[in-house]
Amino acid sequence: MGDIDDALRRAAANTATRPIPKSAGAQMRFLLKTEKGSTRALAARLGVTQRTVERYLKGTLRRPRKDLAARLEREVRRDWQPRVQQRAKKQAATATGIVIETRARFGFTAAPGSTDDGRMRRITQHLPPAYASRLFDAQAAGATEQQLQRIAAEGLQEIYFKDRGRRAADLEVEFTDIDYIELDF
Repeated sequence: MGDIDDALRRAAANTATRPIPKSAGAQMRFLLKTEKGSTRALAARLGVTQRTVERYLKGTLRRPRKDLAARLEREVRRDWQPRVQQRAKKQAATATGIVIETRARFGFTAAPGSTDDGRMRRITQHLPPAYASRLFDAQAAGATEQQLQRIAAEGLQEIYFKDRGRRAADLEVEFTDIDYIELDF
């Protein structure tokens, strides 16, 4: 997974309408349901032994180590309220679009006489639903991080740098060295 894929997953998880379960046992029980009752599959997903999962389910273990607690929370957030996440994605892909906030290096290929040296920029920009739809479709199809970067770069190029076709017609934007990226829909 890459920066953009992780940001898309975090944005989807942030659409939840109810808080995730707090205790490790409740989180394990929720994940066990998503794994269709297989403690072996849950143990493999969390990187622990099957016996450890069983102890949390039974209640003999209650407080996980920090690394396991972080993995538990991440996995629960990923699977929490899937219909709410799908509805939010559909809304973003058809009506509202997506907001991208990033600090990354942007380089350009443009007309002779202009500078093409990349530099770090912090950009917050709303992208229309067409780009949100393309990002979601590419993510669902298993696109690589470079393919997701290309889609995001194309959206920023058209909306931010070219101002929807009103300027810099021959400009081509390169989106590299992502320092951070956050998405919201």
